[in-house]
Amino acid sequence: MTDQTILNNRFGVAVSTEQRNKVLRNTYWLLAMSLVPTVLGAWVGVATGITLQLTGFLGLIVFMGGAMGFIYAIEKTKNSAAGVPVLLGFTFFMGLMLSRMIAMVLGFKNGSELIMTAFGGTAGVFFVMASLSSVIKRDLSGMGKWLFIGALAIMVGGIINVFVGSTAGMMVISVMAIGVFSAYMLYDLKQIVDGGETNYITATLALYLDVINVFQSLLALLGIMGGERD
Repeated sequence: MTDQTILNNRFGVAVSTEQRNKVLRNTYWLLAMSLVPTVLGAWVGVATGITLQLTGFLGLIVFMGGAMGFIYAIEKTKNSAAGVPVLLGFTFFMGLMLSRMIAMVLGFKNGSELIMTAFGGTAGVFFVMASLSSVIKRDLSGMGKWLFIGALAIMVGGIINVFVGSTAGMMVISVMAIGVFSAYMLYDLKQIVDGGETNYITATLALYLDVINVFQSLLALLGIMGGERD
């Protein structure tokens, strides 16, 4: 073998440095590509207002049903040629679902600035976590169960707040989501770096969910705290 062999992956199979770097490189490219349909979906949603009627329980059902359906389809197609198109279809759907919040933020006088600030903040978090994943030598796999519990708590809190409609609750959930999914970014990136994740479609899906959750949580906080009405 011409290249260095690193840690065994989660299935006990040795992963070479070359293979690890290829997965990381493909993941970064696909993650960047996934932002295109996300932006397109958000633009379609804002332009048509198609998601403005998806409020309360109806919005929750559409989002949960669509997201779970796409995630299941991605898992089933991750090793085939259909994997990438299905993933990109999911990111378009997520853009559509995000468009309602974006439309609300654009209703503020400084809405465009808030969106760019949230985007810049998310990019900054990703850069920091990507840098940390390359220098931290400690195995972070033990973080997974705690992060899952945190994400589950956020999801339950978010579902409850759909019906309660508390601004304070939204702020607390947003702060928690930024912390948990920023840590998830580090965890998911470290999985790739350590050879624990060898499928770049699965890796991209995990990182995309981290990124989109940090972005929408930042945007929600900025809208609540910094939105300027005419």
